[in-house]
Amino acid sequence: MHELKKRRHKTQDTGQRTQFQVCASPCRSEAETPQSYRREAEKFSEGKFMRGFRPRKSVSVRKGLSIIEVALASSLLIVAMVPILKSLTKAQMFSSEIEYKTQALVLAQGKLDEIKAKAVYHYSSSFAAANTLLGNSYLCNVTDTGSGSDLRTVAVSVGFDKNGNSSLSSDEIEVTLTTYIANRWQ
Repeated sequence: MHELKKRRHKTQDTGQRTQFQVCASPCRSEAETPQSYRREAEKFSEGKFMRGFRPRKSVSVRKGLSIIEVALASSLLIVAMVPILKSLTKAQMFSSEIEYKTQALVLAQGKLDEIKAKAVYHYSSSFAAANTLLGNSYLCNVTDTGSGSDLRTVAVSVGFDKNGNSSLSSDEIEVTLTTYIANRWQ
């Protein structure tokens, strides 16, 4: 049977320290009888054997969060979400603006190609037009200068009708494309 034996050893740096060992061989001194070991084991279990040793009190384990922690975390989350939502709103606004400009550019290029195709055979006719509906509330204004000469300047302005009055004002114009058209057949 293994028994607990206390030995004191001198160390060079810390002075004395207590060390416990388990003995496998029977004890040889009379002071080391089984009764004395029982007493020492009882003292050890009660905490009287070591100086300064106090048994731990039971520590209650917290489970969950307090209402203050929840309120603080919620307020931090709200404070962090406000700038994020503002930036998302601005990004959406810029995205729709870019979509309007891209669609206006495609429609203006299409209208300009249509005018160039007509100019091959009908150069003498005027291409000027105002508030022509191109589809999906996009309007087009065409200006034609230099009619009668061999070189004409044609400008196509396309924009989104934001106020819905079927008239393209200067603040609604998204894209203006200008080109020269030459008289190919005389």
